[in-house]
Amino acid sequence: MVLLTDAYGRVMRYLRLSVTDRCNLRCRYCRNGKFERFIPHADILRYEEMLRFVGLATALGISKIRITGGEPFVRKGCASFLAMLRQRWPALDLHITTNGTLLEPHVPLLAHLGVKAVNLSLDSFDRATFAAVTGRDVLPAVIASMDKLLTTGLRVKINVVAVRGVNDTQVDDFVHAAKTLPVDLRFIEFMPMGSGTPWNRENFWPAVEIEEEISRRVRLTPITDNQENAGPARMYAVAGGRGRIGFITSMTDHFCRACNRLRLTSDGHVRTCLFTDREYNMRDLLREKRVSDLRLADTLRRICSLKPIGADILRLRASGKAVAKRRMTSIGG
Repeated sequence: MVLLTDAYGRVMRYLRLSVTDRCNLRCRYCRNGKFERFIPHADILRYEEMLRFVGLATALGISKIRITGGEPFVRKGCASFLAMLRQRWPALDLHITTNGTLLEPHVPLLAHLGVKAVNLSLDSFDRATFAAVTGRDVLPAVIASMDKLLTTGLRVKINVVAVRGVNDTQVDDFVHAAKTLPVDLRFIEFMPMGSGTPWNRENFWPAVEIEEEISRRVRLTPITDNQENAGPARMYAVAGGRGRIGFITSMTDHFCRACNRLRLTSDGHVRTCLFTDREYNMRDLLREKRVSDLRLADTLRRICSLKPIGADILRLRASGKAVAKRRMTSIGG
């Protein structure tokens, strides 16, 4: 088997697969602009096409897949798609990223399918702040989903996009959650993604400052995770706590040299790096009956060989400008 390898010797093991660009929330850092322009339905990959791509990817060494959106459960049939993934690839390391608003009825199925972990996008435990960030007052539904996940025994990772002036005054709430809940609570540095991004130096809250704030409240002990698919977060044990705290330093301390991931957008384009708008159209090849799996595999290998170093792209970005034009909902969070 010829693996998916780039010019820097990185081997691709991890696929983030977006099933839709639709979402039932309007998070201020994710959806940029007053009017939404969704991908036309005809351009969205059918589940059968996604399954074919996953088959190719796993045959070429991909072992971990994260289902993302938009919000995955906004798309009809998402739960059945997850079941098909598990049935065809029983050993697949399967993860999901969701905003949790529609998740609760699906939790028993996720447990039955052996989903490895569920990432919940949850930027505040304060109801008013949550509503201001997301545009909807639905925090109770997210908390209910989280409680059911934990009751069922599923691993929960809480993703917090750190934004100064939004949730920087709520460190006590986050520390309390990590101390009382068996969760991984990860702070993600706000990235300048998408044209019209609200990112600026004033609202950027770097991980080093967050860590300092937390360390004033509780002792953090670094954790070394040697798993191949452990991810980019620097994780810490919380003294006397049931959970852990982590930091994803996308802006200030790049982990690009160890990046092993690909993205497949819901409209069938492969992105090898989050920080570049260079995409490769696989949808047309997947829909062309005369295109063999062998040709698709060769194409994917060539695409991966061109994977750049994202930090280099970020470094060349003009001050205050977006690093990529596509917004995160259309890329896949």
